[in-house]
Amino acid sequence: MTKATGRPALSIESLSVTFATDAGPVHAVTDVSYEVFPGEVLAIVGESGSGKSVSSRTAIGLLPDTAQVRGLVTLGSEKITSMSERQLTALRGGAISMVFQEPGRALDPLFTVGFQIVEALRAHSDMGRKAARARAVELLRMVGLPDPEHRVDYYPHQLSGGQKQRVMIAIAISCEPKVIIADEPTTALDVTVQAEILELLRDLRDRIGSAIVLITHNMGVVADLADRVVVMRDGRVVEQASVDDLFARPQEEYTRKLLAAVPHLGTSQLEHGGVEEKAAAEPVLEVSNLVVQFPGPFGRPPFRAVDDVCLTIAPGETVGLVGESGSGKSTIGRCVAALQRPTSGVVKIRGQDIAGMSQRVLRPIRRRFGFVFQDPASSLNPRLTVGECVAEPLIVHKVGNSEEIRARVRKLLDDVQLPAGTERRYPHELSGGQRQRASLARALILDPDLLVADEPTSALDVSVQAAVLELFGKLQQECGWACLFISHDLAVVDQLADRIVVLRDGAVVEQGDRDRILRNPQEEYTKRLVAAVPVPDPAEQRRRREAAAGLFVGEGSV
Repeated sequence: MTKATGRPALSIESLSVTFATDAGPVHAVTDVSYEVFPGEVLAIVGESGSGKSVSSRTAIGLLPDTAQVRGLVTLGSEKITSMSERQLTALRGGAISMVFQEPGRALDPLFTVGFQIVEALRAHSDMGRKAARARAVELLRMVGLPDPEHRVDYYPHQLSGGQKQRVMIAIAISCEPKVIIADEPTTALDVTVQAEILELLRDLRDRIGSAIVLITHNMGVVADLADRVVVMRDGRVVEQASVDDLFARPQEEYTRKLLAAVPHLGTSQLEHGGVEEKAAAEPVLEVSNLVVQFPGPFGRPPFRAVDDVCLTIAPGETVGLVGESGSGKSTIGRCVAALQRPTSGVVKIRGQDIAGMSQRVLRPIRRRFGFVFQDPASSLNPRLTVGECVAEPLIVHKVGNSEEIRARVRKLLDDVQLPAGTERRYPHELSGGQRQRASLARALILDPDLLVADEPTSALDVSVQAAVLELFGKLQQECGWACLFISHDLAVVDQLADRIVVLRDGAVVEQGDRDRILRNPQEEYTKRLVAAVPVPDPAEQRRRREAAAGLFVGEGSV
């Protein structure tokens, strides 16, 4: 662990940020103070709206014109809060840089990644174009991008999510900044790629001595990388401590609640009573020899997204479908929900093969399954009220009169613990957790036999995620539907699944009982997935990291 000594690389003192809106002032940050030292990783954690990103973006001058800032932000000996826009422009990317959450949106799709690194280098130095390109290749090699001499000329869309994040980090460190602000740098990444990015940040901290401000809601990532932690809530600092002290001896009730809500691989309390009985029952879902191919671009051979997959799900059973991005998880989910026609194979719902059915024949059968999408904000119609969104399947399938529909909607909203009056609000008026509860109510409105849940909690804060998972399990016990739960978060799958199917490159690598797959995996790929999951315990995470050394061979081979 890095010790905080000497002058801070970045200091924030009594910072308050207020945004002017049509509805009145919004106090995003109130009297926040913290500092980070050279070679140190400071994690800022909290739920959405806690002010963690706003406070850090103030340090790089990235707040909108509507922001009113009070307090002092100092980078080394320079006062950032009194700088002009021209001075801030010269500072950004040089003395202080930022790694954004979504590299696909932060990188310019019209330019090669090499051009974008060269642009950052030449903006802060008198380096010639040839020397800057050579430095760009060196930086890409430093961040572990395979074949940097060729990939320097790639466009962002030609790289995977993890590779794009490596490019963002290469740009961030190109001028060897004193401070790197990493805003949720691993949220959208698979666990194996996440492990590699965290190792990269750790290595860069040691190699160039930069201070790193890590903004995240993932407490496993905090345990893996941070030296000290700042906990924020409603724009204020709740608690500050070393990472070991915070996890072992949290002082504030909010911090204890936040830590208690974090799913921890290997601590699931799910009872497995009746698993054999479930498996022996007639399955709700049978998938046999499923193949999905997509045409290859520009005359290339077709791409096989799903390769000879077989699985079954019994009534009341949850099967977790896990694997990295591109493993075929969501494609299988779409085939099961009749949203994607397979190339070959059988998909049976209650004994009926839906794989080759026409849309007309499928329509009444669609009542038997519901779908919960990853992003409820985009899956709920913004022009309809929440009540109308939830009621839509009843109307489409002509189930009940208007009075019965209203009663059914109100009951489902009660079941998912949304308050009275929610049915009259619009989706944008709800929080992320409330929208996901509404999405779950919509999926269950027709009493389905099967629920397909595609990454339903990945966009949620840990406390909201814990509440949604608890609700999910409670409703399944009451209603008895089967569930295909798609996720790359093994700690979440551990909380819910009876059995697990592990996918890689469209094919099943391993499947079996949850405890066997997560506690005693047989295949090397499964072992690698399990080892990559960070746990919210710094001491245990250090042991896991040491034990996992050698399992990871670089993201280019994934």
